[in-house]
Amino acid sequence: METQFDIDSPTDTGTQTPYDVTADVAGIKTLFVNVFFIGTPGPGNRWVLVDTGFMGYAGQIKKRAEQLFGIGTQPDAIVLTHGHADHTGTLKTLLKEWDVPVYAHKLELPYLQGKSSYPPPDPAIGGGGMSYMSWVFPIGPMDFGDHIKAIADDGKIPELPDWRAIHTPGHAPGHISLFRDKDRTLLAGDAFVTTNQNAITSVATQREEFHGPPAYFTCDWDAAKRSVLALNNLNPRAVGTGHGVSVRGLDLELGLNKLAHDFESRSIPSEGRYVKQPAVTDENGIVDMPTPTSFHVARGIGLGILGGILLYAIWAGVRDDE
Repeated sequence: METQFDIDSPTDTGTQTPYDVTADVAGIKTLFVNVFFIGTPGPGNRWVLVDTGFMGYAGQIKKRAEQLFGIGTQPDAIVLTHGHADHTGTLKTLLKEWDVPVYAHKLELPYLQGKSSYPPPDPAIGGGGMSYMSWVFPIGPMDFGDHIKAIADDGKIPELPDWRAIHTPGHAPGHISLFRDKDRTLLAGDAFVTTNQNAITSVATQREEFHGPPAYFTCDWDAAKRSVLALNNLNPRAVGTGHGVSVRGLDLELGLNKLAHDFESRSIPSEGRYVKQPAVTDENGIVDMPTPTSFHVARGIGLGILGGILLYAIWAGVRDDE
């Protein structure tokens, strides 16, 4: 099957990963979420970091940056597709060394500047272990201070002149995706993903399959559908998403077309807190929330999964000590 166009082939830096998108868009996975480095590899070259991944991975992000751009490198800026904790997990650590602007959509600012928590996750949607455990995921508020800058209404980011930010809400109120028109390269964030992020087995194996945004944190399904349709209309040739491997060429065209066509049946849960009524938000954060759904069963399953993971970690540690 076709997986990439020659002009879009990632550069072989000796450490190529399945998350690299094009010759000048590299990616790595931090636990189960991806971050991207936009810039032509080479010592001293300028670059921008997109998302900051899971907590505890700042060292790996800096290591990959130095492999690409040289010892002591730092980005011109950081761009956040949205502010969920798995996409901002290393941001405070990185900002201690990198005094750079951090761009996000204006509707994400209340969650990044300490004004509001995110709408809480909905474990009751089911669909897999990640959903069942989602009630333990942090929702803020987080405060990154004056580093946070609102992306201009026209989608332009000074440090990324060839790219434009597209508002793709649904998974988060101010979610954005990044698109480069000249070669139709897309960084989708969590507007759609290329693995079933709701299921632990898919997260572990990174099996390639197109899905809507991670369902347990999506708070507006009508907006999420419109966002996928808008991105499909761009006809991207290469994509990196927040979860799952990067995809190019015919695989991307067929997978995204099918997702857009079958979005309601493939992505929207049959029941859940936000399925019939979205969370209402504005520039100050949460305005109104639908009634919570009961997730006692999901909580029990999630606790069982977490217990199993803990027991395995203890067993693995004992084995390592033998």
